Amino acid sequence: MTRVKICGLNDAAGFDAAVAAGADWVGFVFFPASPRAVTPAQAAALSARHPGGPLRVGLFVDPSDSDIAAALAALPLDVLQLYVPPARAMQVRTTFGLPVWRAVGVAGAAELPLGAEAVDGYVVEPKPPPGATRPGGNAVSLEWALLAGWQATLPWILAGGLTPDNVAEAIRAAGAAAVDVSSGVERARGVKDPALIAAFIAAARAA
Repeated sequence: MTRVKICGLNDAAGFDAAVAAGADWVGFVFFPASPRAVTPAQAAALSARHPGGPLRVGLFVDPSDSDIAAALAALPLDVLQLYVPPARAMQVRTTFGLPVWRAVGVAGAAELPLGAEAVDGYVVEPKPPPGATRPGGNAVSLEWALLAGWQATLPWILAGGLTPDNVAEAIRAAGAAAVDVSSGVERARGVKDPALIAAFIAAARAA
């Protein structure tokens, strides 16, 4: 069964919906430039609404050790999702002793990672479009067929441009065992829609 991460949760309605619908991971964005950003205190308050349940993922873009430490001081995180070079990802994993997923932006098959890295997984998504102010999929879909023949050396999650309407097709085309969504389950920029969260998870499970 396909596993699902709901990322960019920043209010009670969205967080509660992700938990109720059975998300495997819930993601908090610790990147101030994002419309989905939360402070460590805000993330802690949301997480405390449902102790247990989905694993908590903290998303960081080029963080310092103090940035990560501040988040961990406020709430336990199960996974660190990082937009950093491979060597920095390995350093963070060693420093904090937590699983690390490195985000990988891809424009073609040649950019898919082939060697083993000292991380625990990849988040595979399109490269940001020209002029983008944030990393990540930016609501753009990857060419899913690129991944069908990829001999991945680590577990990976498909992200970028996924919605309740296309996630099943994406899973089948890419052979993804896990998917990650943020803007695709929003009714307005940065505002999650509980009905879309439920529909996304149901579609992914049924794929």
